[in-house]
Amino acid sequence: MQRVVSGQTLDVLNPTQQTALIERVRLIGIEAPDFKQEPWGTAAKNRLEQMISQTANQPIVLKPVFLEPDVQEKDSTGRWLAYVWYNGVLINEQLVKEGYVLAAPRLPNTKYDARLARAQEYARLMGYGIWNPDQPMRSTPAEFRRQNP
Repeated sequence: MQRVVSGQTLDVLNPTQQTALIERVRLIGIEAPDFKQEPWGTAAKNRLEQMISQTANQPIVLKPVFLEPDVQEKDSTGRWLAYVWYNGVLINEQLVKEGYVLAAPRLPNTKYDARLARAQEYARLMGYGIWNPDQPMRSTPAEFRRQNP
């Protein structure tokens, strides 16, 4: 693991190449709030960073993660697509369950769609994060980007 770019994107070190390359990975099945959608965009990025790092009054050290592909290997911009696992936890699902990101099913990558939908329903019912009735996120990230080019 190298760096968390956003609530849905990581830069990872790919050691399988002769010279290790940094690869951009987009988490499958989720959509994180835009950074301009405060406070949710920054909160999603920070939570993802927190979930896969070890910080005890020291600089952030990101831990190795397991990337599980689905049907499609890369998206239209060349990012790898993956479900991210850390310590037996499906990070994509956990971010949805805690209300940091939306479940966003996209064909043909549907392996965990049911899990992600259940996690979103749980977060919505519990009023977590973007579902907090006192401070709800009023538009999806896609709607927000269309309204704020």
